Amino acid sequence: MSLSCVILAAGLGTRMKSDLPKVLHKVCGIPMLQAVVNAARKLRPDRIVLVVGKQRELIRDAIECEGGVYALQKEAKGTGHALRCAKPALGDFRDLTVVLSGDTPLLGAETLRRFLSLHRKNTNEVSVLSFRAKNPGAYGRIVRDRTGRLLSIVEQRDADPVQLRIDEVNSGVYALGRNALELVDGIPMNKAKGEFYLTDLVGAASERGLKAAAYCIGEEEEFMGVNTREELYRASQALRKRIIDKWIGRGVNVLDAGSVFIHPDVSIGRETTIYPNVHLEGNTRIGRNSLIYPNVRIRNSVIGGGVVIKDSTVIEDSRVGDRVSVGPFARIRPGSEIGENAKIGNFVELKNTTVGKASKASHLSYLGDAVIGKNVNIGAGTITCNYDGVRKHATEIGDGVFIGSDTQLVAPVRVGAGAYVGAGATITEDVPPCSLALSRVKQLNIEGWTLKRKLKVRSMKFKTKGGKRR
Repeated sequence: MSLSCVILAAGLGTRMKSDLPKVLHKVCGIPMLQAVVNAARKLRPDRIVLVVGKQRELIRDAIECEGGVYALQKEAKGTGHALRCAKPALGDFRDLTVVLSGDTPLLGAETLRRFLSLHRKNTNEVSVLSFRAKNPGAYGRIVRDRTGRLLSIVEQRDADPVQLRIDEVNSGVYALGRNALELVDGIPMNKAKGEFYLTDLVGAASERGLKAAAYCIGEEEEFMGVNTREELYRASQALRKRIIDKWIGRGVNVLDAGSVFIHPDVSIGRETTIYPNVHLEGNTRIGRNSLIYPNVRIRNSVIGGGVVIKDSTVIEDSRVGDRVSVGPFARIRPGSEIGENAKIGNFVELKNTTVGKASKASHLSYLGDAVIGKNVNIGAGTITCNYDGVRKHATEIGDGVFIGSDTQLVAPVRVGAGAYVGAGATITEDVPPCSLALSRVKQLNIEGWTLKRKLKVRSMKFKTKGGKRR
């Protein structure tokens, strides 16, 4: 039996007061719609269809949905109309269709699995996922008969006083069999709103004798729909707490959960300690027994085990090997790789640079577009001059090299293995292996210069004019 997911994402979200499509606003670093797509993927559907509207190009560019198909809803005519627009894109994958909303970023795959299991077990044509709401508000009410059988979903505006007291409400998640899906085209227009509501599919199915049911599972927070900035903030906070609680439960030490931000795709090894005000973003991976000190931001990077990332360090799109020390106040820019047991110290910047095992750049250096071998010492104030105003050039430093402080390596240049570069050098030519490179101006000492200068200044200061001191 085929399984498809349709994600409704065509709403403009005017209450967000933004030029950005509502579903592209982010929770914990990822667009809301991406969070829903990720949950849908875990069901392993044969097809995912995203129903989008006028801002479809923005959504296509922002969302990663390999194999996903886009369907256009040219006019905002309600959820029933949106599903109608999705039907051609489903192709032959219509045996079971799950309908999701693109603005419910907290919805979990496990809840969806439970829901689909109940749908299949009871051989329904229409299943609705419902939940108990503390404040039912604008949610559609789940109306049942005395035996608990689902009769209909009634929108708030259409509900009578008795129905308004119902606290079981519609989550907006549906499971539809092939026969139920065919009823979408016959959903009548709501004349008051000029829209077609997917909720009316329940009544239509019952009229034709198709089996329908509602399953009240999951927590209310999980089904939070985001329509305003306030709701976006609440959803972000809820997801952040959920993520942090997960890692604490897996053996990670989080010293101040209220100030730490961890994106959903981050992975952290056991016994790692996260200090306050740390941001772990994107697809970052951190190994076991590492220390991440305060004010650190790591994005899309791999951090090994036993690593120490010291205060106020930024690492982006890079790899850090086991037992490395980085920082404080270091910046590791994209494309960098630091080998195990290396040290990158305070106020050191790497860009597109490989640092070999046990090498160290302890302070105040810029190393860009460089390949640095093993057991290399980079002295304070070293700079690779990699940009000539037009192109970037590479610097190569072999194993066991010693670079003295305040050295400028003017790329393209190569320093051979075992070579020494004297402090204060400007290296413009290759240095052969095991050589000593010097490029200093010869030192000149003028003896007595200071005393002579003081006498000269004093005589000028006490010069008189017309017999009077100036």
